[in-house]
Amino acid sequence: MARPLSRSLPGLSVQSDGQLSVRRNLPEEVPVAVVFDGTTQAVMMASPGDIADFAHGFALSEGFITRLDQVEDFEVVEHEAGIEARFWLTGDRSQALETRRRKMMGPVGCGLCGIDSLEEATRALPKVTAEPRLSSHEVAHATDDLRAQQPLHDQTRAVHAAGFLVPGQGIVLAREDVGRHNALDKLIGALALQGIDPATGAFVLTSRVSVELIQKSAMAGCPVLIAVSAPTAHALRLADQAGITIAAFARGGGFDLYSHPHRITTETPDVP
Repeated sequence: MARPLSRSLPGLSVQSDGQLSVRRNLPEEVPVAVVFDGTTQAVMMASPGDIADFAHGFALSEGFITRLDQVEDFEVVEHEAGIEARFWLTGDRSQALETRRRKMMGPVGCGLCGIDSLEEATRALPKVTAEPRLSSHEVAHATDDLRAQQPLHDQTRAVHAAGFLVPGQGIVLAREDVGRHNALDKLIGALALQGIDPATGAFVLTSRVSVELIQKSAMAGCPVLIAVSAPTAHALRLADQAGITIAAFARGGGFDLYSHPHRITTETPDVP
């Protein structure tokens, strides 16, 4: 039986003009263990939906696998304490598993928690060379288009989303989670399982742009990242090195354009 994504719970709303009893829909989060060949490699707190998408996206974006055909079998197993996403891999992936191993539970706010070396936190990224072209109108309204595909956010006002924008088609796929990096992993996994190439469009995020989101985008081969909030300085450095275009503060009909801006066609004149 599928776990609920949210629950209605009672609370007390205290305002300047008084207080009253309320019920709020609050998002659920559960421990999700990602297991390869019988060994747990990560335990992350996540929303309990789209677990297969999450697990496959995590496996791809963290380098545990590089192709779906390296997965011999997969299952999702529900436990009272949480959820296991179990992979059985073909071939010899033991070196990749050891290199990318994670030992600690990662809280929802950090996609790097559990990595046990500085080198792994700043690992070399593949160069992204795909060249889709997006109009400035598409970029400026991308987060608004994503907002229309966030049912869990509508219920709770407390989750992130990641969407995939295809030039000329809009947001064709979206996933939600309490963690911003989990939402992106779910999207990457969903794209892979549906045979959609991330190189053909842009990731759209409801969060700031931090290092792990650049890393995951580069591993997926997505050339453009559009976000509602700010990038960190180091995330911009990594994006520039990896060949990724960053459009940040994308809201209210505008955006800030940073690294590799040539993929965005800007029809508006410069302001003197």
